[in-house]
Parts: sequence; C-alpha cells; structure tokens
Amino acid sequence: MHALVRSVAARALVLAVGVTLAAGVAGCKERVSKAQCDELLGRFAELVVKEKLKTAPPDVIRAEQAREREEAARDDNFKNCTTELRQEEYRCAMKATTAEALIKCLE
Repeated sequence: MHALVRSVAARALVLAVGVTLAAGVAGCKERVSKAQCDELLGRFAELVVKEKLKTAPPDVIRAEQAREREEAARDDNFKNCTTELRQEEYRCAMKATTAEALIKCLE
C-alpha cells in the first residue's frame, strides 16, 4: 500500500512540475497586443523627441512626436510587433529611458 501511495505522489509531483514548466515556457513566449504595440510606438516617439528637442515648445514637440510615431510605424520591425515581440521585451522597452535603450530591448 505504501508503495502505491508513493507512486501516486511521485506522479502527481511530476505532473505538477510539468504543468509549472509548461506555464513558464508559455509565459515567456506570450506576444504583445496591438494596444501594447501602439503604446510602444508612443514611448519610442516620446523618447526620440525629448532627446532631439529638449527645449522646444509643446506644439513643436507634439508635431514631432506624431511624425516620429508615423515613421516608426512604417518600419518593418514595428509592423511585425504583435507577431515578433514578447512580453518581456515590451516591459524592458517601456522602462527604457532613452531611445537607444528601448531599441536594445527589442534586439
């Protein structure tokens, strides 16, 4: 009887570990949403403009951000955002404090 209990417990442990590993692997491969890609474009444009136009008036900054956002949206890397970008890369990019750091998160 004890051997049977140990066997069932061992199988349950193996199953639990397998489920945990599968969940971890799936989480690592989870892709970003369209909304997250849009947020990322906005963040990128914001960083680029802040670096280039530190003392520009707000209306110039807004116009330049819109231009940067449109330009980045046409880039193949951003076009493939929802199929290529993982959640961990997105989180890294959104925490970036420079455009260069954001780009490194996506490499």
